[in-house]
Amino acid sequence: MKHLQSRDNPQYKQLLRVSAGKVSDQVLLEGVHLCEEWLRHQGLPVWAVFDAERLAQSAALQRLANHIDADVGLTLDAALYPRLSQVAGQGQGVCFVVKRPSPDLPASISGNVLWLDRVQDPGNLGTLLRTAAAVGIKQVFVSEGSVSAWSPKVLRSAQGAHFALQVYEHLDLHALCERLRVPLVATALEQGQMLYSLELPKACAWLAGNEGQGVDPALLARADLRVFIPQSDAVESLNVGVATAVCLYEQLRQHQAH
Repeated sequence: MKHLQSRDNPQYKQLLRVSAGKVSDQVLLEGVHLCEEWLRHQGLPVWAVFDAERLAQSAALQRLANHIDADVGLTLDAALYPRLSQVAGQGQGVCFVVKRPSPDLPASISGNVLWLDRVQDPGNLGTLLRTAAAVGIKQVFVSEGSVSAWSPKVLRSAQGAHFALQVYEHLDLHALCERLRVPLVATALEQGQMLYSLELPKACAWLAGNEGQGVDPALLARADLRVFIPQSDAVESLNVGVATAVCLYEQLRQHQAH
């Protein structure tokens, strides 16, 4: 592996640009788990960057380094790595620079998919992606006005789910309705039917909305089915990540039983 020890090294400066989000087609993945998941689903990164001092002391980092080709591996002096880390406490001593996946939008949308309308909290979006991957969904469509799916906080929250999914961002979901070949099912109290009283479709586009405003009314009007989750009067509503998880697992339960 190549070793970097100067703050003035051009490659180190480029790594800092990626860490700061200034390179449009690359992102930084930090931590052993995220890096392992990238290797498992996507293969080698553009660069694998290790804190040299921690690499010498950590069996977990050494195991990870054994899967990295020497020509994409970098080690940094202990004084350099903290500036690269996006995690308080200098993280785990490893990060990958990877090319941000940018899948082509499909001409038609079928199968079981997730549509997200202006979800703005990074933790919520990460949870939604992680839940989608857990139930076997392969495609997630994220509207304009949502937090970036590849931001550091979303990546940490999703814990590698991105790499098992095709994530489409910055979309006009209204226009996307023309490509739908499955029912559009929205979570909504108004004119909704109770989740547990329905026979849910085996494949649909699940539509979840903004944390405060819910699904855009014009988009909600295009839904083929609206569902709500029964709850006590103790709370006004469920968190969007929790509500979506309940719906997705109820659908999974119904169709795994047949």
